[in-house]
Amino acid sequence: MTLAIEMKHIEKSYGDFHALKNVSLSLEAGKKLVVCGPSGSGKSTLIRCINGLESFDEGDVLIWGERLEPKKMQKLRSEMGMVFQQFNLFPHLTVLENLTLAPIWVQNTPKASAEARAKEMLERVKMIDHVHKFPSQLSGGQQQRIAIARALCMNPKIMLFDEPTSALDPEMIKEVLDVMLELAVTGMTMVCVTHEMGFARQAADRIIFMDAGEIIEEGTPEEFFSHPKTDRAQLFLSQILHQA
Repeated sequence: MTLAIEMKHIEKSYGDFHALKNVSLSLEAGKKLVVCGPSGSGKSTLIRCINGLESFDEGDVLIWGERLEPKKMQKLRSEMGMVFQQFNLFPHLTVLENLTLAPIWVQNTPKASAEARAKEMLERVKMIDHVHKFPSQLSGGQQQRIAIARALCMNPKIMLFDEPTSALDPEMIKEVLDVMLELAVTGMTMVCVTHEMGFARQAADRIIFMDAGEIIEEGTPEEFFSHPKTDRAQLFLSQILHQA
C-alpha cells in the first residue's frame, strides 16, 4: 500500500514550550486518520507541520514519499487541501469567486473550467443554491461547507481538517460532519483533528491520541473507544463522552 504521509521523529518548540516530542506516524493512501486529545496537546501543530504551515526543528515529513522541503513545498502543498477552524473566506467575493480564485490564479485553470468545477463541488456539499451569495449572507455551517468545497476545487489528493467544527454552533456541526463523512466514503485520504468522537468512531480507520506533544496511544476506533490502554486516554474519553 502506498504511503500518503510519513512523519519521522518530528520535534517542534516555541521558545521554552515543547509542542511536539519525537512524533512519528504514517498514513496509507485512502485511509482516514483522526487526531484527538486535550487542548494544547500538539494536535494543530502536528497537522500544520504536514503541509508546511509550521516549520519543525528536527525530523522529516514525506508526502507520497517526497521530503517536504522548500524547493518541493509548492508542489506538495498543491496536493493537499486544508480546512481550518475559521472559514477564511474572502468577504468581498461571492461564493463562486471564492472557489475559483485559486484554480484560476495558482493552477492557471481557464475561468469556465474553474467555474464548472466549483459548481460541481457546491453540489457535492449541498450549497449550489448559494453560489452568488457573499459569506456574510451565510451561516457558520454553510461557510464551513463552502470552505470544504473551496479546498476540493484544487483537486487535492489529501484533505486536512483542523478542528473544522470548533467555531460552529451545535446545530450547525452536523451539517459539516455529514459532508466530511460523505467525503470519507469516496476514498479520500484524510487527516482530521477533532473532538467530535461520533465522527471519529464512524469515519476513522485509525485514531491517534496526543497529550503534552506526544502520541501516547493509537489504534482502531474499536480499540480506542472500547479498550483505551492509558489512564490519560481513559480520562479524556470519560470527560468528553460525558459532555456529549
